[in-house]
Amino acid sequence: MAKRYLIETFGCQMNFHDSERMAGLLEAAGYEPAAAPAEADVIVLNTCTVREKAEDKVFSRIGELRQEAEAAGVQPVVAVAGCLAQQEGATIFRRSPFVDVVVGTQAEKHLPKLVDRARATSSRQIDINPYDDVSFPLGVTLRTDPVKAYVTIIEGCNDFCAFCVVPYTRGHERMRPKADIMAEVAGAVASGRREVQLLGQIVNHYQAPDDRACDFSGLLEAVNGVEGIARIRFASPHPRHVSDRLIDAIGNLPHVCKHIHLPVQSGSTRLLQVMRRRHTREDYLELVAQLRARVPGIQLSTDMIVGFPGETDSDFEETLSLAEAVGFHSMFSFKYSERPNTLAARRLPDDVPEDEKTRRLAVLQDRQKERQAALHRAAIGTTVEVLVDSVSRRRDTELSGRTTGNTVVNFPGAERLLGMIVPVTIERAGAHSLWGRLSASVS
Repeated sequence: MAKRYLIETFGCQMNFHDSERMAGLLEAAGYEPAAAPAEADVIVLNTCTVREKAEDKVFSRIGELRQEAEAAGVQPVVAVAGCLAQQEGATIFRRSPFVDVVVGTQAEKHLPKLVDRARATSSRQIDINPYDDVSFPLGVTLRTDPVKAYVTIIEGCNDFCAFCVVPYTRGHERMRPKADIMAEVAGAVASGRREVQLLGQIVNHYQAPDDRACDFSGLLEAVNGVEGIARIRFASPHPRHVSDRLIDAIGNLPHVCKHIHLPVQSGSTRLLQVMRRRHTREDYLELVAQLRARVPGIQLSTDMIVGFPGETDSDFEETLSLAEAVGFHSMFSFKYSERPNTLAARRLPDDVPEDEKTRRLAVLQDRQKERQAALHRAAIGTTVEVLVDSVSRRRDTELSGRTTGNTVVNFPGAERLLGMIVPVTIERAGAHSLWGRLSASVS
């Protein structure tokens, strides 16, 4: 019988895509997917460490897997991969004796070898070395989404924002060659994927190492020209790298979605300086004004942190007022948690009480929910173009997809529409999604 694997993923789109890569590598090495942990010969936990809560979930899950394995009478090889592996290294073995393999963010290509070595020698294996090579075997990635394809264009980050652990877990910034990116995009589209999402820690800082004339806007132009592509998204850009050329690309290239996720983190210029974000409140609002003026209908989303060291009531009020002024269509918001090695952890006391962080987060999220609901209600009666990307798990007659602005739309329809762009007339709105009916023109 073939050996079987199971991968569980925690964290962001880049982690999800890393799991697709590791699945492809394991299958190339002769493994087959398992339906449940008790059936797996190897279990990979692909981890996140952006927030402390994410770490806690991983170790809690390792404990659950150990109990499941013991109850089933099996002994799978357990591997911890991703950002937590890179950050904690061999410490993971001490925290969890059940773990056999630790593989860092830059050593994913060595996962099958490490797993096989752990099985053959009954000894623990670790590789958290900082490999600079960002190439990855084309065609290995096992894409699990039938409509969307993730394509990494940058690995690592050089910005060292005070709160962020990414430079320490993903390494320094490394650009993939344009030729490799274009080959992967073409392959994904040829396999039937209609949407491509370009990924990087600061995705709009891209500069092709094999074509010095090609910056991120140039890459968007090249991807936009791939025959058969329907939509292009990217995550996550930094406000200070949004150039006039990029705004023009979003506005003028027909396949680039009219949405940008633009992390601001705080509405207070004073706090942004402490965070080392290198932009001010005024810079951000001016950028938003330019985007809205030059890309009609563009929708904006963002990230916000509350309770960062030294955040005062006044700083928090500025965050609330900036969110009100911009009118984000969606927001990811979090309480600050101290992360190992970061500048904030080394230099700034975590001095905002936990209950005050909780209160501020609730206020911010409640206001954002109201704002989103109002923006969505304004869409009632309009007809929007939706790329159908999933079928409801509960009702096989209900489909779901996203507008070019990244709003989720649910509507009744047949599964044959999966992967198509269809017109949907909006009839009902909630805080997180819209509901509608197919236009009569769709047969």
